[in-house]
Amino acid sequence: MDVANKSISEFVLLGLSKSRELQLFFFMVFSLFYVATMVGNSLIVITVIADSHLHSPMYFLLTNLSIIDMSLASFATPKMITDYLTGHKTISFDGCITQIFFLHLFTGTEIILLMAMSLDRYIAICKPLRYASIINPWVCTALVVASWVVGVMHSMSQVIFVLTLPFCGPNEVDSFFCDLPVVFQLACVDTYVLGLFMISTSGIIALSCFILLFNSYVIILVTIKHHSSKGSSKALSTCTAHFIVVLMFFGPCIFIYMWPLNSFLIDKILSVFYTIFTPILNPIIYTLRNQEVKTAMRKLKNRLLNPKKTTPLHYF
Repeated sequence: MDVANKSISEFVLLGLSKSRELQLFFFMVFSLFYVATMVGNSLIVITVIADSHLHSPMYFLLTNLSIIDMSLASFATPKMITDYLTGHKTISFDGCITQIFFLHLFTGTEIILLMAMSLDRYIAICKPLRYASIINPWVCTALVVASWVVGVMHSMSQVIFVLTLPFCGPNEVDSFFCDLPVVFQLACVDTYVLGLFMISTSGIIALSCFILLFNSYVIILVTIKHHSSKGSSKALSTCTAHFIVVLMFFGPCIFIYMWPLNSFLIDKILSVFYTIFTPILNPIIYTLRNQEVKTAMRKLKNRLLNPKKTTPLHYF
């Protein structure tokens, strides 16, 4: 680590507001959202594992997405909730670096996983006769592993970048967690070059992936028109749910990382959106809109209330 970095041992997280009343309000709201996120996504994971009818590639990927969303909701939200309760809003330099690492790990992993889910739907709808041979258990596992590998590589590049910066001045982070757009503005170097790095490593990547995903869903929707009305309705519902998740996840990320040199109130709102609100979209969208999942949850509820002999679980 650069010696200059050691001049700052901790950062002060300014949070979303200095008002004590608003802080108490945020404490209650974010606590409810966090609990709902963890319970909802955990329920999806348990339901998919427990119901053999959901042991398919789509739900295997959905289970992994739920795990990532729980992780994304946990890297900073518990600390923020605790800070609002205790009033202690400092974070060590190492803690700040850790938050940056996990934020980019989970967001990078989720980006690749969302692309894998798009590929799954594309093959299922556009090449249904070859679906079983293309999207097999090995391919699904490889896609999930690849998403984590890409996430780790992307996250390490961001952390290594931060560790090379000298911090010798202000230590107030204008957010409720550490991320590059707010932390690099505290470095004792020209932030213009750092902004270009942010745009090239995060902004453009997020925008490019979103464009690819958008195009894939356009192709899927065009293909759906040639299907039967019943199949078309189910496929349209599934793809709509997937695209809502994609839009809500990528929108804030693209805005924040494409314009990293600007500091607006909307940046904080968007940060809250994709770290707290977006992770709860999975249980809402995939349970309220998906009849298969709702049926599986009812069966699971009945099994828990009326225990019977269990059957072995096998994926796919």
